[in-house]
Amino acid sequence: MQDIVRRLIVIVLFEGVDLLDVTGPPEVFSLARRETEDAAGYHVVLAAESMDPVTTSAGVRILPDITFREAAEGSIDTLIVPGSVEVDSERRVRALVAPELVSWVKTLADRTHRVTSVCVGAHLLAAAGLLDGKRATTHWSTAPQLAADHPAVKVDADPIFIREGNVWTGAGISACLDLSLALIADDLGEAVALRVARQLVMYLKRPSGQSQFSVPLEQVSTTRRIEDLRHHIMRNISRPLTVVDLAEYAHVSDRHLTRLFKTELGMTPHAYIESVRVEKARHDLESSDATLERIASACGFGTTDTLVRAFRRRLNTTPTEYRRRFRVPQTR
Repeated sequence: MQDIVRRLIVIVLFEGVDLLDVTGPPEVFSLARRETEDAAGYHVVLAAESMDPVTTSAGVRILPDITFREAAEGSIDTLIVPGSVEVDSERRVRALVAPELVSWVKTLADRTHRVTSVCVGAHLLAAAGLLDGKRATTHWSTAPQLAADHPAVKVDADPIFIREGNVWTGAGISACLDLSLALIADDLGEAVALRVARQLVMYLKRPSGQSQFSVPLEQVSTTRRIEDLRHHIMRNISRPLTVVDLAEYAHVSDRHLTRLFKTELGMTPHAYIESVRVEKARHDLESSDATLERIASACGFGTTDTLVRAFRRRLNTTPTEYRRRFRVPQTR
């Protein structure tokens, strides 16, 4: 009989925590136990300041299994740190970081083989000094806050998850499932992770470099002129679009147009056009059987080589690999 390696997974629980951050990983690890007839040895517990019920951001109340103090008395295989946010009257999102919680995260991390965060939980790891000098990700909406609050952290807002030694950070809330699958693959191999993914009706894992959000929807412009230009680009995406063309359309100089894009969208016109083309190509790869040549032409890339280079640069994958993973079967 195969020896069972006991792996204690502790999930940090606190008032206002995002519900899926807490409930998603246990389901994935539970399936791993089932798929290996418990040989995976995963034992998941929820730890909090006290044994009182905790109310999540969704209003659902959850009971802790142990206290932080009890968790710190033993050896932990994996510490999972979720996060929480507040949203102001202008719909701006800000990650919340309670000092007393940071202290416990630091204490528990000292007892842990592998430390992970999901979504905005990265802010808690950063506040505990666990991300200094490391590359890390978080939800795209709070990435600027993470970079501003913690200059020693190399924030990369694009990937689904990032591994730096024994520290893993995950991006959006649903990415906790991808991260959990990656942890299982790290522990038990790709074959077990694949079996779990099939039970979840998920891909084994999205590539860690896969973009976590739709590129053109990320930027929000504040002027009518830029909004008009964005719509113009979308309407004419298959055509050659140069700075000169866009400047003439907007009735400004080339230099002024570049300044407008950098100020409003944080990138050059060329970079923005490429991001829109990549986004359209992603959609076409997911939803059609069109050849790469046709997609490259329809998206304004001209050649498949240009399309491939743009995908590698922006998504760290190829169009063929992207289609293999994300193609949506057509119903007939």
